[in-house]
Amino acid sequence: MAHSHQTTAAWSASLLRCDLNARAQHLATTNGLLYEQTAGTEPSIIFGHEEQAEQGRHGNFHPASYAAICANPDWSRRLLKVHTAHRRVRARADWHWKELDCANSSDALLMNIFCHPAVFSDDHLNHTVANLLGVPSTAQPDFGIHPGVPLRNTRAPNRKKASHAIHQREQVPLFSNNGVFEQPPQPIEPLKDRTEIDLQLGNLFVEAKLTESNFQTASLRLIERYRDLEAVFDIERLPHKILTHSPTHPPTADYSDLEDPPSARPTTTSTPSRTIIQGYQLIRNVLAAFAANASFCVLCDSRRHDLIEIWYSVLAAVHAPDFAWRLKLLTWQELATTLPQDLKTFLESKYGILPA
Repeated sequence: MAHSHQTTAAWSASLLRCDLNARAQHLATTNGLLYEQTAGTEPSIIFGHEEQAEQGRHGNFHPASYAAICANPDWSRRLLKVHTAHRRVRARADWHWKELDCANSSDALLMNIFCHPAVFSDDHLNHTVANLLGVPSTAQPDFGIHPGVPLRNTRAPNRKKASHAIHQREQVPLFSNNGVFEQPPQPIEPLKDRTEIDLQLGNLFVEAKLTESNFQTASLRLIERYRDLEAVFDIERLPHKILTHSPTHPPTADYSDLEDPPSARPTTTSTPSRTIIQGYQLIRNVLAAFAANASFCVLCDSRRHDLIEIWYSVLAAVHAPDFAWRLKLLTWQELATTLPQDLKTFLESKYGILPA
């Protein structure tokens, strides 16, 4: 598949945020939408739910998508996701805004598309969208799942639950060959982390990105916690950076009271450094898909060449050929070609997303 980012001008995260906030403010003022603006060097537009409006409305969502979200309890719970910056960046004192209220939210963009009645309704996904993503039309959108990524360490299960299960399974005591009572071995449960997947469609995990600065970084030590790391990745090929730190100078000795100061000796100082792995979030997502025997797709803006390059750097490190073919990237612009006209118009106006 030829990706549209190859002919699209590159935008930084900051430039895209400024553009989206300008679009959001224009949309809010021209349509009389409830909104506030945060303070700071990069102000953000925050939309709010309007109870007084007919059927309720929210400036961050297409009306049809928002009505479908509010009618679905599983989807509407996603609206309560707390923004990580809501405590330190306030729109106003009494507004406890959520992540999906922010004009730059990639989760809100994701739900605008996949909750639209022309994309998903009557338990069926639009056939054109389903074909593009490589999933069956019966796939149900499930937002914000935690499939769990297995770690190397293991733990014994809860003793009460284990003993109850044993009692249910075996009503007679177990004895060894010498007649001594033995407790049957308890199954070992792998430890798992809490990696979140933005969207699951059947056997496909989807990670959505828009104005995020990067895919996070981590130390190699943190990456090495994961059980399937070597099975999936060639660790030496993972994108990385070496950070160096300027050494601190020791206090200068005072030799002013000595008649003959000691001769200066050449000193050798080494500059401390550490290696960080780029694309940490993508690595976790890929490992989650591998453990679940699922496929994985990154959805991002074609203008974000930096994010796209990181994705392909991570993909190049995958050395499991029977799994690599299940990993892919799709841009919002490519996805827009499959969407209904009213949703295309909304995406162009609010996000500057044009069909590829």
